[in-house]
Amino acid sequence: MTAKAWRSKNKDKKGNIRDNATIEELIVLSNMESSNGIMIRDNISQAERLKKLNEYALIQLRSLQNNASINRLKDSKVFEFEHLKNKFNSNYC
Repeated sequence: MTAKAWRSKNKDKKGNIRDNATIEELIVLSNMESSNGIMIRDNISQAERLKKLNEYALIQLRSLQNNASINRLKDSKVFEFEHLKNKFNSNYC
């Protein structure tokens, strides 16, 4: 889903697609960005990259959704966005 499509569908939500993503989705997104860069370097066509990235994303999401380590992270305070925003602002602003 594009950022524009997400904003259209989620007019009631603040922020952007990343601000509202789950831990699993953020991990997969980071991996997809890296994989896409490698495929661009290897001159793989956009159509083929899209096909492969969709396949990779589905495999990774399935793998992460019931991962015990990810579930422990969810239970911790580490990934509370307000906590992260406050920490970032106090360190860098």
